[in-house]
Amino acid sequence: MQSLNTLSYYERKAEQFYHNTVSVNFSETQNRFLSKLKKGAVILDFGCGSGRDTKYFLSQGYCVEAIDGSLELCKLASQYSGIPVRHMFFQDLAEINKYDGIWACASILHLPQKELADVMHKMQRALKDDGIIYTAFKYGVFSGERNGRYFTDMTEEKFADFMEKAGGLRIEEQWITFDARPGRGEERWLNIILRK
Repeated sequence: MQSLNTLSYYERKAEQFYHNTVSVNFSETQNRFLSKLKKGAVILDFGCGSGRDTKYFLSQGYCVEAIDGSLELCKLASQYSGIPVRHMFFQDLAEINKYDGIWACASILHLPQKELADVMHKMQRALKDDGIIYTAFKYGVFSGERNGRYFTDMTEEKFADFMEKAGGLRIEEQWITFDARPGRGEERWLNIILRK
């Protein structure tokens, strides 16, 4: 189960997290993901946070389902995006062959590596053939609690090693960006697109 500290962090700080992320311009990465999907494709926003990306994908004509492990964020994201956001943990994903794309933006990085491998397997099963996953990790090799939340950081080498063991998905693209939030520009992120 996701770190209880991580979940309680998001419950306590849901409003603050929502306001810090909802208006961040993330269109370059969003459009890079959408360019690999057909119009009207079915997307799962997997750990949707503020609902920013859900709302954008809906506005571009995609069918979107959204989930989050924080009940408070589900409420805020539902109001913002205009669709009901399901309160669900990553480990409970049980769909098979349903989604054209899974958007896991800075979400599954909160899982310890063993749980991450199990969840990746569930994500792969939930994807249609030739479907894609976008995900992003803080750049580095650290794993553990940082400022009240659990993080698994990744470098290209660490992620390639992880995927070798996880199997079933191939790395189609990866690139490094700096944090898009104001005042966080020195933080680097590893962005990854995987294909089934």
